[in-house]
Amino acid sequence: MPPRKLTRRSLLTQAAALAGASFFTGCGSPGGESGSLDAVWGQPGKTPGKLQKPRAITIDKHDNLYIVDITPRISVFTPDGEYLRGWQPPKFADGKPSGLSFSRDGNLLVADTHYGRILCYTPEGKLLESRTIGGKAGEKPGEFSCVTDCLEDSQGNFYVSEYGEWDRIQKFTPKGKYVSQWGGHGSEPGKFLRPQKMAIDDHDQIWVTDACNHRVQVFDVRGNEPKPVKIWGEEGHSPGQLRYPYDILLDGKGHVYLCEFGNHRVQKFTLAGDLIGWWGKNGRRDGELDQPWGITRDSRGRMYVLDSYNHRVQRFWL
Repeated sequence: MPPRKLTRRSLLTQAAALAGASFFTGCGSPGGESGSLDAVWGQPGKTPGKLQKPRAITIDKHDNLYIVDITPRISVFTPDGEYLRGWQPPKFADGKPSGLSFSRDGNLLVADTHYGRILCYTPEGKLLESRTIGGKAGEKPGEFSCVTDCLEDSQGNFYVSEYGEWDRIQKFTPKGKYVSQWGGHGSEPGKFLRPQKMAIDDHDQIWVTDACNHRVQVFDVRGNEPKPVKIWGEEGHSPGQLRYPYDILLDGKGHVYLCEFGNHRVQKFTLAGDLIGWWGKNGRRDGELDQPWGITRDSRGRMYVLDSYNHRVQRFWL
């Protein structure tokens, strides 16, 4: 389905119509104001090019989007929503993947949630079986419950988050050998209740959306043991509060964006957790969201929001 490109006039009309929805204000980006809706695309369905409750989104160096939904199907789209290709994981009877990211060498890392493993694919969809991390359920080092995400630090080490029995993060060498772990089930600092997504900054600090604790935790992983750096967030519906933050984006300019499954919105914060702005409210109209699961950004400074229960993608200027 071609994207609906939105003109300046249509943006103003929609902004007036969306009573209760708030948009960012501030410096504009080339092509649009910060927080302005730019395009909407996607249709529900199970055939190639359609989306069915998409659960994770990431982007490659060419600005192509990789999306996994509950069918389960990994689909690749252009920035404007043109379908390029797709494939399915080798097994999915027990559950569907819920995390996507790219390794530093350009391969796609898939959090195969209910099979307790990280799968590695080429961008074209070839499974690199020798690079699988995990695959065995359990509490021992290197074993998993339900994996949610995987990312790589500047030294090539991998970090895998999981929820369920253990609620922890495990660290692996570039070859996939277990190194260490931290976390555990709980609400105390350093503990997690469903660490859903991670992001890493230029200082090898890992930012974790501690989803069911409705907060963000940050850890410095440059040494042998992770060091807590900061923790912020509280549960609520008001601006600045959080309800099930499911994804996180660092823009490299001192801003943190959080995608909230429970509040149907995206919020923008400083690195210290001070609110800058937000947009979105529950609904089906353009600019409205229904239980969004993910966010990512392209090289032009546009954010893609995975509007999961509306089975679509919405694009905004940052």
